[in-house]
Amino acid sequence: MEDFEKGKEVWRIFRIISEFVDGVENLSDIEPAVAIFGSARSGTDHKYYKLTVDLARSLAKKGYAIITGAGGGIMEAANKGAKEEGGESVGLNIELPYEQHANPYLTTHIEFRYFFIRKVMFLKYSSAIVLVPGGYGTLDEFFETMTLIQTDRTTRVPVYLLGIEYWNGLFQWLRDNVLSEGYIDSKDLDLCVITDSVEDIVKGITDSVKASG
Repeated sequence: MEDFEKGKEVWRIFRIISEFVDGVENLSDIEPAVAIFGSARSGTDHKYYKLTVDLARSLAKKGYAIITGAGGGIMEAANKGAKEEGGESVGLNIELPYEQHANPYLTTHIEFRYFFIRKVMFLKYSSAIVLVPGGYGTLDEFFETMTLIQTDRTTRVPVYLLGIEYWNGLFQWLRDNVLSEGYIDSKDLDLCVITDSVEDIVKGITDSVKASG
């Protein structure tokens, strides 16, 4: 029984390697790209759904591929805007206990079993990150991105949080509790920009990518 369990672990390692290889093969030629994270539960009439469609269209016009988690809501909105503008629309789908169906606006679709591999692919192949209001998954992506940038474990890229009303409360809490206790430095709060402006995000990303060569 012990040998059987060890065998399962070995095969799991091969599956992990295989997922990394698939991700690299499918994404290595997609650049520059912008990853957009947000709630899968936002309907098509939600203001952030509409803003995300506009944002993705504007970025696609500038030649950026759009990368999302392939699902509905904000992910769908981002892929929709990119595809309708004729841009590259990438979805990194995840296998879940309840099946997440890929949205119909993808030009490149990759399936992942492991969340951590999927996260690596998002950060490795994105020249910028945009986070739109969402739940635990979106917050997880935000904090992991901030942690990796803060600790210099990934290249610093522009990070934008779309939705002042939504994000301000979180940052007030960070200032009042986390910063005040000395758990982060004040400069750590400057690693991202909160805005309601699609135009500012597009300009900021474009200027950053040009400056980086």
